[in-house]
Order: sequence, then structure tokens, then C-alpha cells
Amino acid sequence: MKLLRKKKSEQVAQDGRIQGIAKVDRRTKDLTKRLDPGDVAVINHTDIDRVAADSLVAARPRAVLNAAKSISGRYPNLGPGILVDAGITLIDDLGPDVMTIKEGRTVTIDGASVYVGDTLIAEGEEQSHSSITMALEEAREGLSVQMESFAANTMDYLRKERELLLDGVGVPDISTSIEGRQVLIVVRGYHYKEDLHMLRPYIKEYRPVLIGVDGGADAILEGGWQPDLIVGDMDSVSDKALRCGAEIVVHAYRDGRAPGTERLKDLGVEHVVFPATGTSEDIAMLLADDLGAELIVAVGTHATLVEFLDKGRAGMASTFLTRLRVGGKLVDAKGVSRLYRQRISNSQLVLLAVAGLIAVAAALASTNVGQALFGLTGARFDDFLSWFQSFPLWSSPPS
Repeated sequence: MKLLRKKKSEQVAQDGRIQGIAKVDRRTKDLTKRLDPGDVAVINHTDIDRVAADSLVAARPRAVLNAAKSISGRYPNLGPGILVDAGITLIDDLGPDVMTIKEGRTVTIDGASVYVGDTLIAEGEEQSHSSITMALEEAREGLSVQMESFAANTMDYLRKERELLLDGVGVPDISTSIEGRQVLIVVRGYHYKEDLHMLRPYIKEYRPVLIGVDGGADAILEGGWQPDLIVGDMDSVSDKALRCGAEIVVHAYRDGRAPGTERLKDLGVEHVVFPATGTSEDIAMLLADDLGAELIVAVGTHATLVEFLDKGRAGMASTFLTRLRVGGKLVDAKGVSRLYRQRISNSQLVLLAVAGLIAVAAALASTNVGQALFGLTGARFDDFLSWFQSFPLWSSPPS
């Protein structure tokens, strides 16, 4: 039966069409948890960001059908290029009708048209390297408008949260001891897995307080450690992480609404609430700073303007002011995996070791002590050789 299905999909590939089982979700990060290799991902994601694209590529879908525009022109987002570079078909701007496809149905993609059975569901635009390049060039022209908007959002955040930023008003009391300790904050951002792996010696030596921001808690568990704190709105962290024994801080809206608390109540997990504007990674930094952290090491956080815009929300403006508040305590480990990579092969290491031994031997031979040592070693070797040759095995046979 499996062989028959394989032949059928090969036939579909030969006539230019693509078939696969549809997995549908408006939230890309939720969809990637259910995707199997060869599925067709159906999303509604304006300006696909790099993190979402990396998650989709890791799930290996056959195609991505986007109800929205993958590049709206608001800013030069990187996600669509990552998908196309990975060989994943991306059909763009299909409209809301594509979201009506029932999960589990087999969909057929013919060019930029999407069918369920013989019924045409939607038509969009297939993205290619050339179309993405043109769209990104146009988006760069409007980047100045987004910079002005970002600056305005930053000032608005300062007005709303000046008491939190300046005096720490609203920071909840927690039982985890942070005073005088180093803190490692893990966010599921760019290259977070590679960077976290490179920090293994640091974690082993300094044993920092480990704070996972939503799904960052799962990354800590996957690395073989135990998170001390989990901070976030609880929308992308696993039940396993929430039950691991870490203290939970729920990021709530400024008016006190915290949708994530319902999930924790269902799981029977105790938690505290931290109402604040901005992002969960920001309140994790503010929490660590206010509770007396000696040093804050951040993995996977957002540091550049394009990364801020990649999140697609005004709340990212809080990150700029949060970094000003934390100041000299913050060490951004983003990209540490690319800062140093071993570029010396094992054979080169062996040759280097041999060259070092030769250099040491030459240095010893030039001294009286070294000459005496070599003479004594040679005499010992001659004695051993004579003793070894005295055995009958090495004696000459009788004539």
C-alpha cells in the first residue's frame, strides 16, 4: 500500500502538480508542531519572519499555502527567501478561502491554483527567487517609514511603563534566588540552539539561573538542563516544560488580563502574574535586573531593527528601552556559535603536536642536562634491546 502511494505521488510530481495532506492553522508556530514531512502547510501569516520560516523548514512540508502576503512591503522580511531556498513551494496571497480547507484533506497544487478534489479553492501567486528579490527591493524603499513608527512606539512605551523601567514598580515577588547570581535567558530566536550549545562550558562552570522565555524553556530541557524560571504568555511552551518544576511567571496585559493562566490552572501549576507592556523577553530581563542579577546572558533575543520589525508588532519597541535599562549587565550571546568554529582538522592537530615535541627535543639537546638525559635514555634502550634479543625466539637456529 505504501509503495502504491509513493508511485502516485511520483506521478503527481511528474505532471507538475503537488499533492499533500493539508494542515491548517492561523498561528504558524502552532502549526509547525503538527506538521509531518510531505504535508501541505496552510497559514495566514503576513510578512513571514525568519523564525517562522526556520520552523517550517525543519518540519519539511511539501508546500506552504499562505492566505496573506508573505512580503507585504512593510519591511524586507527574510522568511519567504528561506522557504524557497529550502526547495519548499510557496503560494502567496491566496485569500481567506484557503483557510476553509479542512485539516486532513488532500489538496492539489497546480501552478498557483489550489484544489480539493476537483474543486478550485483559491488562486494566488507562486513565489520564486526573482519575485522575492523584487519584493524585498521595494520593501527596503519604505523602511524609513517603519523606523519612524518604531521610534514613536518606543516613546509611547516609555510613557506607559516609566515606573516599571525606572523604579521596578510592578515586578512580582518570586521564590527563585537571583541576587548576586548570573542569569541565562533563552529565547527561541535566530540560531538559539547553536548558541546554547556553545555555552555548555559556561553553564557547567557558573551554574547560572536558567530562564526560559516560552518555548525557550523547552530548548533548555532539550539541552539536558532544568529551567529555574519560565516567563511568557504560555502560548508556545510544552506541558512537559510547565510541569518540570520551574517557577512560572505569566506575562499579562497591562490591564491584568492573562489568557495563559487558564492553561496553567487546567494543568494544576502554580504561577505568578507580571502585567507589563512589551515582550516576554523584555520582562524576563527586567525581572532578573530588578532582583539583583550580577550578569544577564541572553540567547536568541532580538537585537537589530529588522529583527524587531520581523516580530510584526509595535510591542517590540520595548526591547530598545529595556536594553538601556539593563545596561552593562547584559551580555548578548546571539551569534556566539558563528563567532568561533573549530577550523583545525585532527590531522593538523597531530602534526602540530609532533612539531611541538620536536621543538622541545631540539631545545633539550642544546643543553648539558638535555644531552645527559638523551645519553641515559639511549643506554637504557640499548640494555632493553640486548635483553629482548637474548630470548630463544630471536636466537639463530642450529647449523
